Order: sequence, then C-alpha cells, then structure tokens
Amino acid sequence: MFKKIDHIGVAVKKLEDSLSIFQGALGMNYSEIEEVPEQKVKVACLPVGESKIELLESTSPDGNIARYIEKRGEGIHHIAFEVDNLKAVLEDLKRKGIQLIDQEPRSGADGALIAFLHPKSTNGVLIELCEHKV
Repeated sequence: MFKKIDHIGVAVKKLEDSLSIFQGALGMNYSEIEEVPEQKVKVACLPVGESKIELLESTSPDGNIARYIEKRGEGIHHIAFEVDNLKAVLEDLKRKGIQLIDQEPRSGADGALIAFLHPKSTNGVLIELCEHKV
C-alpha cells in the first residue's frame, strides 16, 4: 500500500528563518518556495535521499498551519507516505475503519494529489497520503 515516506511536514512561523537553519547550518538545499492557496501555505521542500523535509508556513491566520503553531508551537506537523492509487487507498482505509479528513483526493504541493487521515485513527499522528502524477 505505502511505497515510501514521501516527506515529513514541519510547521514553521517564517520560512526564511527556518531555511537559514536547514540550509545554512544543516547544509540542506531547496529549489523553490511554492504557494498552495487551497491549503493557505507556502512550502519549501528540502530533499533528503528519496524523501524530503517540507517546511510549511501559513499564509493566513486562520490556516491549519497557523492554528497548529498557535496550539502546539513549531515542529513536526505530519508524516506523508507515497501511494500509487490514492482514491483506492482511501476507499480501502475507510472500509477498515480509519477516519479520513479528506474523503476525496485534492491538489497539494508539487502537483501531487493528497489526502489526510485523522490522527484519532492513527495513534495521534497526522498522516498525509500522496500520489505523484507521472
């Protein structure tokens, strides 16, 4: 079902500040900052082997990332797994009793289709599923 860990999402207050740490001190590079208006975020992806770290800055005070930081502070927000057929995986997980945040795939960063699983069904971990278009 899951092919690999696609990325680890990290909620940050300011991308520029976080990039100075991840890029400057840790030597990680990123290619661009992408805005995803539907999710009210700006995203910088830093490759690490076959996976990446995804830094997420809210573009709106009512965005999910802004609310997350307000409640919990900056830090790991979610773990994302790559799948081949997101719609089929969602149907399978729903049949197995997993609570879905997204009933249908939606657009995410880097042109991927994404969907989230509710942390109440996954031991408190917010899980994102990603299907990359070929």
